[in-house]
Amino acid sequence: MNGLIKPEYETLIFQFRGFKVMIDADLAVLYGVPTKALKQQVKRNVERFPDDFMFELTQNEKDELVTNCDRLATLKHSSVNPLAFTEQGVSMLSSVLRSEKAIKINIEIMRAFARYRSLLRENEDLKKEILKLDVKFSKAFKFLLDKFDEMHQQSNEQRKPVGFKIDKNK
Repeated sequence: MNGLIKPEYETLIFQFRGFKVMIDADLAVLYGVPTKALKQQVKRNVERFPDDFMFELTQNEKDELVTNCDRLATLKHSSVNPLAFTEQGVSMLSSVLRSEKAIKINIEIMRAFARYRSLLRENEDLKKEILKLDVKFSKAFKFLLDKFDEMHQQSNEQRKPVGFKIDKNK
C-alpha cells in the first residue's frame, strides 16, 4: 500500500452477536471520510446491507465496546449507536465508497479478516494438540502413580533388621 499507513487491522476486528465485525468509526478513519458520510452512503444503499452484513449495536453493546476500547471513547457520549460491519459488509462498502483509497484499504481489510481466520484455525489445531498431550501425560502419570503405590505396598512388608544386634540379656 504505497503512501498509506497500514495499522494492524486485526486489532480493529471485534466480535458481536457471533460475527467478527469492524465498527463504522474505525472504517471511516481508514477510508478517510467522516463517519457521518459513511453512514449516509450506507443508508442510501441500505438494500446492499442485510442483517448479516451490517447491524446497529445496541446500547449495551456500545457500552461494552467503549469500555473495552479506549480509542472509541468518543462514542460514549454519542446519541447514535455505531454500525458494525461483518466481512461481507466491509466488502460491500467498497461498492458504495468508490474512491481508489477505499478500494486499497478494502483489500487490506479483507486480508486482515483472512489472517484472523487463519489465527483462529491455528489456535484450534494447537488446542487439539494440547488435548492429545494431556491424554498422554495423564496416562504416564497414572502409570507412575501405580508404580509408586506398588513400591509403597512392598515397603510396608516386614524387613529383616539391619545393623548390630544388642544382646538384651546383659
